[in-house]
Amino acid sequence: MLIGYARVSTIDQRLDLQQDALRGAGCERIFTDTASGAKTERLGLMAAVEACREGDILVVWKLDRLGRSLMHLVETVQALEARGIGLRSLQEQLDTTSSGGKLIFHIFASLAEFERDLIRERTNAGLTAARARGRTGGRPKGVNEKKRKAALALKRDPHYSIKEICEIVGISRNTYYKYTQDGE
Repeated sequence: MLIGYARVSTIDQRLDLQQDALRGAGCERIFTDTASGAKTERLGLMAAVEACREGDILVVWKLDRLGRSLMHLVETVQALEARGIGLRSLQEQLDTTSSGGKLIFHIFASLAEFERDLIRERTNAGLTAARARGRTGGRPKGVNEKKRKAALALKRDPHYSIKEICEIVGISRNTYYKYTQDGE
């Protein structure tokens, strides 16, 4: 069975063109979403995938209607393939149930993996370069040693409340507790 999936990004856009093309391709059921492709929760896509059984083909008007990115598209198709479900894209004329379609899609998958590796390499190179310049990254400490000592000294004085100490030193209540609990 052919199951269609159509998506538009905003409520101003219309699904008519995609739905007509999916019906023309022979889709018996069509599921839709009006949501950005970047959204991970797309109820129409989830319902379309759930409706597919082994041997069915999920049909989309265009590949970008299905995946948020090349990597997401590859993951989605691999999940479909694991369940014995094919994918057909009408505009790109891609059909993963044919050997040619599988070849093209595996090329896409290889490109996505290559892209992930490049991103990882660039990130690691950037972190190494930053460390060489003395930058460690991460979240900065809540207080320096001077503020910590001031908070501890004020803590020993019974005339100051925790709220007053926090205002004087310029720290939050959570930071006060975190940095003064072992310093007594």
